[in-house]
Amino acid sequence: MSSKEDILKKYRANVRERFDMPDLSDIKAITYPDPLLQFMNMTKSVGGNAIEVEKGRDINELIRELYPDAKEIASNLPEITIATRNPDEVGRARDLNGTDVGIIRGSFGVAENACVWIPQQMKEKAVCFISENLVILLPKSQIVNNMHEAYARLSTSSGSADTDETKGFEEYGYGTFISGPSKTADIAQVLVMGAQAARSATVLLLDE
Repeated sequence: MSSKEDILKKYRANVRERFDMPDLSDIKAITYPDPLLQFMNMTKSVGGNAIEVEKGRDINELIRELYPDAKEIASNLPEITIATRNPDEVGRARDLNGTDVGIIRGSFGVAENACVWIPQQMKEKAVCFISENLVILLPKSQIVNNMHEAYARLSTSSGSADTDETKGFEEYGYGTFISGPSKTADIAQVLVMGAQAARSATVLLLDE
């Protein structure tokens, strides 16, 4: 038995009163008449940027226009041809240090808070956090209203066989919700962008 299991066993042995989990079936979670529009507005409100990409637009060209000074671009996505680093091929996570732009793919977004679900689709997930600027490619049709819908989606298998949406929540080795750039105002109540991760975050909303 590990030390963690030993500690939990002691806690359980000293529980004096147990309570049933609350019934969540009657919760009326927030919904929106236009989840995509709400997602875009909320992304801007949390300090990020959301761009609807015209069908047929060259994604590589658009990213170059958004980040003209970027020298090191990291991505393992096959459609990204401007990448200078591949998070699947580096020897260790620290080799991604100095990445100007990291480009990753999101599975779905949440209109309520502009979160995007990012499953680990790369060897070194550090690319999601070590990049100075983060670009998330997201199908515009894949927007849910709220976090209740988001977790329900992660808890069940759905989608086509060629996407990670066929996985249930327990099958993800790692995944995270990202909403806008990293920010904190804990120190002297001054808002600082890029405190723990990317200084900027742009969601490119694509037609599937």
